[in-house]
Amino acid sequence: VKASNGVIHAIDTVLMPSEKDIVDTAVAAGKFGTLAAALKAADLVEALKGAGPFTVFAPTDEAFAKLPKGTLDSLLKPENKATLTKILTYHVVAGNIDSKAVLKAIKKGNGKAELTTVAGGKITAMLEGGKVVIMDEKGGKSYVTIADVRQSNGVIHVVDSVLLPN
Repeated sequence: VKASNGVIHAIDTVLMPSEKDIVDTAVAAGKFGTLAAALKAADLVEALKGAGPFTVFAPTDEAFAKLPKGTLDSLLKPENKATLTKILTYHVVAGNIDSKAVLKAIKKGNGKAELTTVAGGKITAMLEGGKVVIMDEKGGKSYVTIADVRQSNGVIHVVDSVLLPN
């Protein structure tokens, strides 16, 4: 239906925003099994199911597979819970920071935007070849492969490498 200010499309269903939270979406996606297991081992599931909002730079199973052999198995042991928690919360920033906000901050920062993680560390967002890259404190880089997966309690940006704090 044409209107003076645009077009109206009639549909036969009500469109609702996602009612899934960050954890439910990660589990349902099928490519974050390692992240889900790590969140459980670190007792962070309930925290990330909370109201938020959170911005999560979520590493895929393939990202975790890039870690040196034995690293993940070691991190999942109960005696390494504090280290695992620090690494996982290093991927979380308080607030709902979508890709537009990230790009605006990069531009405002003359090519770099520093974000403070829930772990208290810093990550740096920048552009390389037109793609958003997140650099950790050790200089490791992780490319954002999917941005703006909006959830009821924040937003997920999928990354291709695990970020490591100092």
